[in-house]
Amino acid sequence: MQTIINSQLPEFKLQAYQNGNFKTVSSDDVKGKWAVFFFYPADFTFVCPTELADIADKYPQFKELDVEVYSVSTDSHFVHKAWHDASETIRKIKYPMLADHTGALSRAFGVLNEEDGLAYRGTFVVNPEGQIKIAEINDNGIGRNAEELLRKVEAAKFIAKNPSEVCPAKWKKGDATLKPSIDLVGKI
Repeated sequence: MQTIINSQLPEFKLQAYQNGNFKTVSSDDVKGKWAVFFFYPADFTFVCPTELADIADKYPQFKELDVEVYSVSTDSHFVHKAWHDASETIRKIKYPMLADHTGALSRAFGVLNEEDGLAYRGTFVVNPEGQIKIAEINDNGIGRNAEELLRKVEAAKFIAKNPSEVCPAKWKKGDATLKPSIDLVGKI
């Protein structure tokens, strides 16, 4: 298996539902910005709305960091709208909900379950240069935590600005970092 870390964002052009409108989102729209791609299996399911609502609650903090969030499932943009209209929880979502009904983007990110045509719970952070800096894939019964994702995005952005430093375990914005050197070997 080849790693996706530091690989380029695949080219794509998908329909999306956002704030009462259908729109087209492409890889060109992502270039030059930090982005989170948040894959999930399907609308009208069980764990998915808990995760999407968690991201929706933290969305203002992602926007403060100049990070756009894109949720992605293999449902159509029409299904995204129907779910939005039917669910008070999903109505909280302000970020684009991408419709990957052919599975092409899910396949490119390595999260498509070819047997059922649904995406696994994949989370990817892409830097402004289009490189994937964080990749996490969960089996579909395991939900994710938006607060931890926000922490990871802050760490990725910090390292991008401070490439001679590293963020230790449980690092949070404002905490001390490490400067790798021979003097630290075996001392931590």
